[in-house]
Amino acid sequence: MTLQILVPLDDSPQAMTAVEHAVTHYPGTDITILTVIEYTEKKTSLARGGRGREEGWYAEEREAAEELLDKAADIAADHDGNINTVIENGTPSSEILDYMTDHDVDIVVMGYRKRSPTGKALFGSTAQDVLLSVECPVVTVPNPES
Repeated sequence: MTLQILVPLDDSPQAMTAVEHAVTHYPGTDITILTVIEYTEKKTSLARGGRGREEGWYAEEREAAEELLDKAADIAADHDGNINTVIENGTPSSEILDYMTDHDVDIVVMGYRKRSPTGKALFGSTAQDVLLSVECPVVTVPNPES
């Protein structure tokens, strides 16, 4: 059976480095690159162009997500396994964990950035949430400039 690798993706340099890492270190695997459009109830109001609308913040976020996945797919173009791209909506940590549960992910490869303890306490960390919530291996890839 082919290993299932999940690479959560945002617009950070370390996320793109995680894509490169997965492609380089896991040849012949199935790699899914997942990005999440984060939203709140305030953002999803119809007055602001909520989900499913042709214009507004969601349409812009969806377009940005598609461009981000295209960029990641270009990085992974020479991978000798399958590359899948997925866009989910919600809270990044929750959507990543839900995807892992629903798709039997074997390994997660994700970028992270170093932050102060205060920064973590105030703003949380998607990488930390995933690390503390899964039973499969998680490979964290730092910002290439740190």
